[in-house]
Amino acid sequence: MRTIAASPVSKTIDDLRERGGLTGVDVANVADVSKATVSRWATGKAAPQPRTQLVLSDLRYVVDCLSEFYTPEETRTWLYSRNALLNGERAMDLIYQQRTEEVLTAIERLAASAYL
Repeated sequence: MRTIAASPVSKTIDDLRERGGLTGVDVANVADVSKATVSRWATGKAAPQPRTQLVLSDLRYVVDCLSEFYTPEETRTWLYSRNALLNGERAMDLIYQQRTEEVLTAIERLAASAYL
């Protein structure tokens, strides 16, 4: 029986689930697609558009950075909570708006304060 290798997108979705505590609905919300579309990406039956792929890549990078400080559940909470380091905005909203640099700057500030 032949096994099909996981696609880079399905690996990204798995990482977001495992390291970020994110669900298919979370991914669908930030990518502005249906949960069924995320399911098709996860199974390799479809691929996201280039802009959406950038959003997913940014989200994965942010989750990777946050996983140094937080559990998956805490990471998910941080992404969805209003944050003083983001001027009261939510990281998920900023990532959706392609303002990931602001989120990464906040994480750098978080990291700096963690080592004080």
